[in-house]
Amino acid sequence: MFSNLIRTPITQLRHNENSNQFFIKRDDLLPFSFGGNKVRIAEEYFKDMLQKDCNCIISYGSSKSNLNRVIANMSRAEGIPCYVISPEDINPETQATFNSILVKDTGANIISCSRDNIADTVESVINQCMNDGLTPYYINGDKYGKGNKEVPVRAYIKAYDEILEYEKNAGIEFDYIFHASGTGMTQAGLICGKMISGNNKKIIGISIARNYEIGAKAIEDSIYSYFKESTLQDVDSDITFIDRYVCGGYGKYNNCIISTIQSVFNTEGIALDTTYTGKAFWGMTEYIKENGIYNKNILFIHTGGSPLFFDDLLNERLLID
Repeated sequence: MFSNLIRTPITQLRHNENSNQFFIKRDDLLPFSFGGNKVRIAEEYFKDMLQKDCNCIISYGSSKSNLNRVIANMSRAEGIPCYVISPEDINPETQATFNSILVKDTGANIISCSRDNIADTVESVINQCMNDGLTPYYINGDKYGKGNKEVPVRAYIKAYDEILEYEKNAGIEFDYIFHASGTGMTQAGLICGKMISGNNKKIIGISIARNYEIGAKAIEDSIYSYFKESTLQDVDSDITFIDRYVCGGYGKYNNCIISTIQSVFNTEGIALDTTYTGKAFWGMTEYIKENGIYNKNILFIHTGGSPLFFDDLLNERLLID
């Protein structure tokens, strides 16, 4: 669809910590709907939807989310009906964001529901689509959100292959790969890519909200779903999910994150945000200091979310000077 054959650039940063060399993979530059990891993930959902002969897509989550922005935009581009079931949009006074404005402007059907009525709402929307003569595809599997975990994993297995290709061409090997880890889809894909290739890179997900127990379990489930093997050994030993830098939860941040975003923008010209990438970049630098990591090649994956950067500016969470 949109990111086929695209290799997002990897460039070296000026950033310096403990004499390490820092590089960044710019998935925020994927050329569709402001880019980001959700472009790769949404593309896998759409491929799976078409393979299953479905002709409309049902997503889940806040209309403010990066994933729903991309899915709604991709649906409009492909002429496919889109439904976004959103438990966070039930309050009409909730402040609009650039993502939610974009989702609405694509013409996606936004279905609000309470958090204790999600499964029934999913079932109702599926039935409505079928009554309208459509064959719906729900990205999360069944109405309870079980199933389909292997689909988004494919996105970052492919991205991992891109990283290996870059290493071969540039004559460099990365010792660590850091990224923002939310639902775990990106991290699961990277770990599967590592397992397939058989190398020893340390993949470190900086949690943006979840605690270790919940976050690591989600990643593990996705890995098992992809390989479809219950005999995989020591999967948990490959999962490094750091929950020390969540700052109290999703969307929460501190002054250190603000300073990190300002510094990266002013020295690198790269936009991060307080919810995902800025928190992860700050968490990465803290982890490196706390664990005494020196003289290594470190890759940070910029997982995107450019509209969130502008939300931060508009709401005066950032002051770039």
